[in-house]
Amino acid sequence: MSVTRSGLSEEREQILDAADRYAREQLAPLAPRMDEEEWWPDDAFRALGKEGFLGVTVPPELGGAGLDLFASGLVCQAFGRWNHAFALSWIAHENLCLNNILRNANDEQRERFIPGLCDGSAIGCLSLTEPGAGSDALGSMASTAKRDGDEYVLNGRKMFITNGSVADLTLLYAKTEPGKGAHGISAFVIEMASPGVSVTQKLVKMGFRGSQTTELAFEDVRVPVANRIGAENEGVVCVMSGLDLERALIAPICVGVAERALELTIEFARTREQFGEPIGNFQMIQSRIADMHALVETARTYNYHCLAQLNDLPPGQGGRGWAHKLSATSILYAANSMNQVVDHAVQVHGGNGYIWETEINRLFRATKLLEIGAGTTEVRKLIIAQELLKN
Repeated sequence: MSVTRSGLSEEREQILDAADRYAREQLAPLAPRMDEEEWWPDDAFRALGKEGFLGVTVPPELGGAGLDLFASGLVCQAFGRWNHAFALSWIAHENLCLNNILRNANDEQRERFIPGLCDGSAIGCLSLTEPGAGSDALGSMASTAKRDGDEYVLNGRKMFITNGSVADLTLLYAKTEPGKGAHGISAFVIEMASPGVSVTQKLVKMGFRGSQTTELAFEDVRVPVANRIGAENEGVVCVMSGLDLERALIAPICVGVAERALELTIEFARTREQFGEPIGNFQMIQSRIADMHALVETARTYNYHCLAQLNDLPPGQGGRGWAHKLSATSILYAANSMNQVVDHAVQVHGGNGYIWETEINRLFRATKLLEIGAGTTEVRKLIIAQELLKN
């Protein structure tokens, strides 16, 4: 198998190029309005199904592309370059919801839920975090699902839910046996049109503004037992494995944002003139650009390493051991590198970088979320250190 200069195989390079071309042509033009108005491009998102960008990891017989986790990461990287808000919503649908259902559901559930998530007729989201349960999402979870015959009665609130106000269904975690703590949690697929489900508030964010983030309320929502994913009280297996894959697949957004920031900075340094010459001729500017390049290259390389290692992670695996450490390291380094790259970029752009409507400012406002979401920087460091100290 031949390898390209990026370190990817020719097949994977083609996947990245195809996603990049689509994102540059179709998604980049949406980004300014999404940021300015917090506008959601519903038609554009659902159109991804016909283009083969939904259900990347899903077998063709269920309507997907039949590719792998690595390919999904490449699509995310390309989308992140051109419209990071769109990429975040794509991840919430594609990985947090769809791929978790695919990996943990039974055959009947896959046939019922997966095709719609692949063709764009259904948009998905994940409902895990709560108003009082963030980094301690499992231990502090207050949402409950009480068995009542062939149904569960669900009550609770979920906070910071990406796609919450635009989703058709959600993969939700609730306590089915509160006395067991994290080992009393179950996973459910909830249709958002169900009685008792409501969006209580849409959250206004500093960055990623077009990606809709909401608080959801569930009041006496009746959920069929047939919608429970996996065995009762074993949702922790699903959520922990899913978190590792989520971290591995959010890191490519960081890479994409950093790549775009470097590209914009090089272009600006070549064309912006001060003291009668391009600022790219000044050694202090060159120093920043060199640092940016090194950070982008190392973040991308480690991210590809992580995707390759986790590519065949079996269902139920993760949440511990080498996979847990690897995914935490990938997102830790990618997010920190992205932050440094975009900070350099704004400095090179000077006053232009501080203006709200510029693309580089839009990238700058996005950086902090990726050091918080999917486990904060501090949580990532704890995971890495604890896994190292075990040995």
